[in-house]
Amino acid sequence: MKSKYTDEKNILILLACLKGQGIKKIVASPGATNVTFVRSAQADPFFEIYSSVDERSAAYIACGLAEESGEAVVISCTGATASRNYMPGLTEAYYRKLPILSVTSTQDVSRVGHNIAQVIDRSVMPKDVVRHSVHIPTIKDDDDWWNVEVNINRAILELTRHGGGPVHINMTTTYSRYYGVESLPNIRVISRITQSSDFPPLPEGKIAIYVGSHAKMSEALTKAIDVFCCSNDAVVFCDHTSGYYGKYRVLHALSSSQRLASTKELSHDLTIHIGEITGDGSVARIVGKNVWRVCEDGELRDTYRKLKCVFEMPELAFFEYYQKKGAVGNDDFLKLCQTHLGTLRESIPELPFSNLWVAGKSHSMLPSGSVIHFGILNSLRSWNFFELPKTVTSNCNVGGFGIDGCVSSLIGASLVDREKIYFGVVGDLAFFYDMNSIGNRHVSNNIRLIIINNGKGTEFRNFNNHASEYGDSADEFLAAGGHYGNKSKTLVKDYGSNLGFEYLTASNKLEFEENYERFFNNELTASPMIFEIFTDSEEESEALERIMSFNKSSLGTTKQTVINVLGAKNVKSIKKLMKKK
Repeated sequence: MKSKYTDEKNILILLACLKGQGIKKIVASPGATNVTFVRSAQADPFFEIYSSVDERSAAYIACGLAEESGEAVVISCTGATASRNYMPGLTEAYYRKLPILSVTSTQDVSRVGHNIAQVIDRSVMPKDVVRHSVHIPTIKDDDDWWNVEVNINRAILELTRHGGGPVHINMTTTYSRYYGVESLPNIRVISRITQSSDFPPLPEGKIAIYVGSHAKMSEALTKAIDVFCCSNDAVVFCDHTSGYYGKYRVLHALSSSQRLASTKELSHDLTIHIGEITGDGSVARIVGKNVWRVCEDGELRDTYRKLKCVFEMPELAFFEYYQKKGAVGNDDFLKLCQTHLGTLRESIPELPFSNLWVAGKSHSMLPSGSVIHFGILNSLRSWNFFELPKTVTSNCNVGGFGIDGCVSSLIGASLVDREKIYFGVVGDLAFFYDMNSIGNRHVSNNIRLIIINNGKGTEFRNFNNHASEYGDSADEFLAAGGHYGNKSKTLVKDYGSNLGFEYLTASNKLEFEENYERFFNNELTASPMIFEIFTDSEEESEALERIMSFNKSSLGTTKQTVINVLGAKNVKSIKKLMKKK
C-alpha cells in the first residue's frame, strides 16, 4: 500500500499551510519525533526534500538554498540536542534575514522537567536566533484546531515580514503509525498585504465594515470610509466605542441581539474589521463569510475565526485604494439596514425600571456636543440598543475590559474641555471600585455621573448568564451582593455631597422622570452631579430578556433559533449526549 499522510492533525495543517503558501523546500534530519512530518511530506510530490544527518549542517544548507533560490526553506529535526545544533545556522539566517522555518518536533511538553529521555525545554529562544517562535500542540477539539491553524499561519507569515528572517515551530507528535489519510484538510491560508503588495480584488457580494473600539477618526478617514461605502454599497456596523459618525453608521445591536429571529437583513459576505476590542458580543452573529482585518500593526487578530487577509497599512490608504473611481453611489444596503432597525425601534416593548429603561428614556436627551462614558457590560450593552444624538461622542474602557477605572477615565477626559459636559453611566460595583476618584481636586462642574445601584454585579443574575441558574445563592459570591452599604440611600448621597456634588436619586420611573430633565440640562451647572438610580437585578434581567426577544417576525430555521437561544457549544453538547443514547 502506498504511504500517504499521517493522521496527526497538527502535522496535516502544517503541510497544508506550507502548500498554500507555496513553500516546498525541506531539509530533513533523521529522528524519531519528526517521522510523521517527514514521512507525510515525502508522500507528497509537491515537496522538494533534501537529507542532512548533521543538524548544524542542515541549517547552513538551508541558508544556501534560501539565498540562492529566493524561497523560504523548512528544516526538520527530532527533539533533544538535535534542535540545539540548528542555532549557529539560524543565527546566520537571523542577521542575513533569510526565511528559514525551523520545525523542531517534540514529545508532549508536559514531560519537560521530569527526567524523560530526549525531552528538553525549548520554550525560550535566544533573541537573535529566530524572529518568532510558536508551540503547536496536538489537536483534541475545534478550539485546538483554530489555535494551531492561526499560529502556523502566523509563523509562516513572519518569515517574510519586515524584511524577514528565521522562525521556529515546536511541533508536538504522538508518534502515530497510521498513514492512511488520503488528502490534506481544507485550511485557511491567511495572507498579509502591505502597501507594496498586489492588492486582492474585493470579493463579490455584500460588504460591511465593522469598527471595534477606535481612536477618534480624522475627517479624512471618515470621508474615505463614506466614499468607499458609497461606491461599494457597503455599511459600517458600530457600537458606542467605534468612533465613526459618518453617513453609513449602523448601530446594529438591537437587531443582532434578537435571540428568536434571524439576522438576514444585516447579513453580508465580507466583513472589513478595523479598530480594537469591542464590548458588543452580538456582532459575532452578523460577521460575514470572510474577514479582512485592516490595521497598521499587521497582527493576526482572528476575533471571529474567519480571517483571510491582514492589511498592514493605515486605514486611510486601504479605503482610498478600494474606492471605485467614478462609480454611481448605491445605498441599497444602508437603506435596508435603516428600515429594518427603524421597524425594530418602533416595536421595543415596555421595559421594567432598569439600566435599559433609563437608556431608552435618556439617550436622546444628551446635550449637543457632550461626551458620554460607559461602564463595561451592563451599561455599555444597555445603551448600545439606542442611538445617541449625532453630535454626542462616546467611550468605554474595553481595552483591559475591567470594571476598575471607568470613573477616573471619565474625569481624565473632562479635564480636556471644561466647557463641555461629560456624562458617565456605571454600575454600583464599578463606582465603589473607583470612588476615590470623585474626590480629586481637579474634578469640575462639567461632570455628571449616573450610578445604577442594584446592590450587586447584576451581570451574573441576568437570564443568559450561566451563574444565574444558582438563583439568589449566586449573590453570596458570584455576584458579590450586599457590599458597599447594600443599596444604602445615604452612603453615596453623603459622600458625593461632602465632595461638592449635587445629588439626585430615583428608585422608580416616576422619581426618574421628576429628576432627569435637571440632570440632562444642556447648561453647565454650579456643581458636578451624581444621579444614583436604584434598580433590582430581577427587573434588570427581565428588561434584557424582553429587548433581546421581542422580534419574532423573521424567524430563522429551527436549527438556527435553537443555536441562538442555547448557544452553539450547548447545542453540540446536546447532540453528543443524544448520540451516546
